[in-house]
Amino acid sequence: MADTNFVDYVKIFCRSGKGGAGSVHFHRDKFTAKGGPDGGDGGRGGHIILRGNSHLWTLIHLKYRRHVFADNGEPGSSAQKTGASGNDKIVEVPLGTVAKDAETGKVVFEITGHGEEKILAEGGRGGLGNANFKSATMQTPRFAQPGEEAVEGWFVLELKILADVGLVGFPNAGKSTLLSVVSAAKPKIANYPFTTLVPNLGIVPYRDNRSFAMADIPGIIEGAHEGRGLGLRFLRHIERNAMLLFMIPADSPGIKNEYEVLISELRKYNPELLDKERLLAVTKSDMLDEELRGELWTELENDLPGVPKMFISAVTGDGIDKLKDILWEILNH
Repeated sequence: MADTNFVDYVKIFCRSGKGGAGSVHFHRDKFTAKGGPDGGDGGRGGHIILRGNSHLWTLIHLKYRRHVFADNGEPGSSAQKTGASGNDKIVEVPLGTVAKDAETGKVVFEITGHGEEKILAEGGRGGLGNANFKSATMQTPRFAQPGEEAVEGWFVLELKILADVGLVGFPNAGKSTLLSVVSAAKPKIANYPFTTLVPNLGIVPYRDNRSFAMADIPGIIEGAHEGRGLGLRFLRHIERNAMLLFMIPADSPGIKNEYEVLISELRKYNPELLDKERLLAVTKSDMLDEELRGELWTELENDLPGVPKMFISAVTGDGIDKLKDILWEILNH
């Protein structure tokens, strides 16, 4: 992992600004020896704010920025002047970032839109100056409120890749090869498991200058929902995809078994993933002659009835245009 710039998990310590203290002051000038209270309110402490940025796709800029502090609010002053608010600290994050409380694991919020802003740690409110406490029975209040304390704590930021189509399959299913063929993405490709250790995102051009986003999710293995093979880290990225393209090679010893294992892992991780539209693509179909293809299709129709399926070969281009047509239709039906 040391040779990649993709970071999808960071833990940061945040402290918002403390609210400024209210002022205890009485009006004095050359014509007024004993004026009434005119202490102003303290300024608000700065917030820690997360802002979505569609131009970012990794959290690497926060990997070594472990502490984020906002400024304190200024105290109030005479003539009922309110103190200046502390400057907010805005942290830009990629779309699909989930903020969690590091201690409880509770999700605070998600950032899914460009320019969307949400407060991670709220700044303390400024204290009220003594002018606020004047009454008929208290003409000269000699006290004011202190500002609220800052909010501080550790937060975890996790990234879930946002894409239209998520590629799901075991290692060496041909996901990276397909992405390199249908888009300008250049994922690492080799004939051994776990070539892909981080998600790769590509934009797939379609007819009439239209396009959709495709994410190559690193290969899943049996037991991934329990964390085997970095499984939890991989599965997290599938949650934000609009639909899932299951990819199983034609030379697999059991396509039905592999498909059922993949479905089982998704169900155990998050049953809602099975509500997404899905399509099964049998890859490396260039290895099959017409007779073998016909036999395999009949077998799949019997083993996986009702599952949309097709043959493709990223090497020869067989079925690739049809695949893009089907994906576009599913995404826009």
